[in-house]
Amino acid sequence: MKKSINAWSVDPKTNFDDMFREIKDAGFDAVEINIDSKENASNHSLTLETTEKELDDIKDISEKYNLPVASISTSMWWIANMGSPEKQDRELGKKLLERQLACAKALGASGILVVPGGINNNISIKSAYENSAEFLKSSMELILEYKIKVGVENVWNQFFMSPFDMVYFIDNLDCGYITAYYDVGNVAAFSWSEYWVEILGPRISHIHIKDFRRNSGFNSGGTWPALLDGDVNFEKIIPALRNTGWDGYLTAEIAKPDNLTFGEFYRETVKLEEKIIAYK
Repeated sequence: MKKSINAWSVDPKTNFDDMFREIKDAGFDAVEINIDSKENASNHSLTLETTEKELDDIKDISEKYNLPVASISTSMWWIANMGSPEKQDRELGKKLLERQLACAKALGASGILVVPGGINNNISIKSAYENSAEFLKSSMELILEYKIKVGVENVWNQFFMSPFDMVYFIDNLDCGYITAYYDVGNVAAFSWSEYWVEILGPRISHIHIKDFRRNSGFNSGGTWPALLDGDVNFEKIIPALRNTGWDGYLTAEIAKPDNLTFGEFYRETVKLEEKIIAYK
């Protein structure tokens, strides 16, 4: 297993060259880059308008520092909702999906992160499921063309409430490139993360790591502490991942605490990831 960090954890004022250099110097093995809206973009964000020349330049920077791009995430699935009944939302989703795939191919990333669902007062679970499944089925030709892993993530949107939900959704799509992008921290509020790993098994292509400290028991709320300071049981999660044969990047998706500089935060995160990876 290798150490990675999401670019959202990097100082938003940092440009691409400085980000790759600082992440590499801290000891990370890779970085995950994000597509953000122009309104929310940092100095190291991709957008829907990022040009091929800009991607070539980022690839050159990645190679200069010998720091691969692990995957392409995005903050835009909340507006490009694949589960929405609104055609314009799904059309934006198609544009976002294709852009993620193109960016992943250009930058040498093995996968992208997508978010199915989108349940709210006006979108039922049934409707969100059917629309999300149809969205990905209708994108199958594009996915097969790029041959990039499309990882559906478990986020707090009431869609994947158990590992069996993820298994059912992925298996019914029946495509080797549609996988699980599993966030080990996002289930800690209501479940045991290590048991999700056991059930998702070889469907897992990518991993986000963060920690969560419950207020008391399950379903009682909580906070997002530093890695290894919460209730996410990495001592069981890592062996569970090894049992599935998974051996990829552990991508930290965490915020810098106020008492550390960004450089200190990067180096501390590397140390914590090394400790996590050492669990047998």
